[in-house]
Amino acid sequence: MSHPCALLAWALLALIGLETAQSKETPACCGPIVSRSEWGALPSECSQRLSQPVRYVVISHTAGSNCDTPASCRQQAQNVQHYHARTRGWCDVAYNFLIGEDGLVYEGRGWNIKGDHTGPTWNPISIGITFMGNYMERVPPPRAIRAAKSLLACGVTLGALRPDYEIKGHRDVQQTLSPGDQLYAVIQNWPHYRE
Repeated sequence: MSHPCALLAWALLALIGLETAQSKETPACCGPIVSRSEWGALPSECSQRLSQPVRYVVISHTAGSNCDTPASCRQQAQNVQHYHARTRGWCDVAYNFLIGEDGLVYEGRGWNIKGDHTGPTWNPISIGITFMGNYMERVPPPRAIRAAKSLLACGVTLGALRPDYEIKGHRDVQQTLSPGDQLYAVIQNWPHYRE
């Protein structure tokens, strides 16, 4: 086999292998999720599992710095985890997932582990999704909104969320300004939003 043909054959085999590996991780309809190891998460000390499928999703914002590149979002996810685990003494980053302005989803506690995002009433019955940044005065970019919507569809496909799941703004279930005025106005127009 000639050298160009050998390279092409190798590339095709590699793609087939990646396709197989990817299909074992998440269904094809799920967008990419940056794993904990990819963003450099500290090991989790959490163990309390969520009962699935979950009925509620609580949307929040970190109210801190935004990030708009994979490098800055990895750093911001690390900063949030450090604050939650080292400063607050929690077992891990509080959220199940974090959304960056780079349009990527960052795995927090994931679909299976109870978060610490909304207090003792809501944590055991909800998935916590936070947008990294402060959305009092501005909306997240469209790619971040698309990432969140893709994640929600993925949760239904995986059986982690009920098909009739309900979205709540953080301020709907706790006394807070989160998820910020502008992001709150956006999620109120999503079909699964319930006050």
